Amino acid sequence: MKIYDISVTISPEMTVYKNYDHKKPVFTNVSNFEHGSVYETDVTMNVHTGTHVDFNLHMIKGGKTSTEAILSNYITPAKVFDLTHINDKIEAGDLKDLDIQKDDFVLFKTKNSAVEHFLFEFIYVAESAAKYLVDKQIKGVGIDALGIERSQPGHPTHKTLMEHDVVILEGLRLKGIKPKTYTLIALPLKLKDLDASPVRAVLLDKE
Repeated sequence: MKIYDISVTISPEMTVYKNYDHKKPVFTNVSNFEHGSVYETDVTMNVHTGTHVDFNLHMIKGGKTSTEAILSNYITPAKVFDLTHINDKIEAGDLKDLDIQKDDFVLFKTKNSAVEHFLFEFIYVAESAAKYLVDKQIKGVGIDALGIERSQPGHPTHKTLMEHDVVILEGLRLKGIKPKTYTLIALPLKLKDLDASPVRAVLLDKE
């Protein structure tokens, strides 16, 4: 079995949303061997850092949180689709010829995976595509951008998916990943009542 790590490495130098300095993780050494018998580090970071899952509270007042995460949603078959030919945004018409079925977890590989720096014009999932996925009754959707949408007033992609409890997985790295079905493992941390959680996302390939 092959294991593909599709997660971003978390570090103080990592790429963050819009390159905001305040979004970069801070690693602080609080104990070391020069002043004690152990080495320990504090980490300060936003829960939307790197590869992460959004929970409904992120966009919906009173929405579901990390506490209500259903673990089976994060250990599941997942279909990777190659959409590297798309520029700007993924729309409903781009999905109609894809094999997307009820309860699928779909991962979109785009041009975002070809670069390591932040793309201000990153490929995103448009509202029409979100509605299409909801109509298909999928389980979850992931994308290789730090956000599933941009340039849409009111965040309709997030809200459309969240209102139907579709899992949103952001910040994947899919360079070199072939389009096919894998087993996805992307468990959120056991954090209480939060709007997002970092994950270590991997794909298992039995072939």
